[in-house]
Amino acid sequence: MHADHSALFLNLALASVMVAVTVLIHFWGLIALVRVMGHTRVRLGADDNVLGQAALLVLVVFGLVALHTVEIWLYAVLYVGLGALRTFEESLYFSTVTFVTVGYGDIVLGKAWRLLSAIEAANGVILVAWSTAFLVAVTARLRALEHDWLKPRD
Repeated sequence: MHADHSALFLNLALASVMVAVTVLIHFWGLIALVRVMGHTRVRLGADDNVLGQAALLVLVVFGLVALHTVEIWLYAVLYVGLGALRTFEESLYFSTVTFVTVGYGDIVLGKAWRLLSAIEAANGVILVAWSTAFLVAVTARLRALEHDWLKPRD
């Protein structure tokens, strides 16, 4: 019984560290994206063309994909380091489908680490939702400028 509690606490401790690390990576990554957008915003006013606005939106999407890639890779490295999965490719695949909660089930962790993977899935849902909210806010802000384009120029 004591070994079961030890394994549970180890899972929870590792999961807590990973959630903290990935949330901080995501937070600072979003701050960096906002800073890049802030520098770009000076050049992207209501009179700018749609291409500039689209480029900014694509930059944000690529930034969000990069953040999720780092977060997924960290979990993959952890799984390999723990010996929970045999190869890095297998670990990266498992981490990706777990993080985005697809969970095909063709690769599963043993009982010793399954709680860790469940918390990765919950963590992934929150971070993907956060990214989605951020992207919607950026898109809404850019579309707000679009209304100025519809007005006739003096």
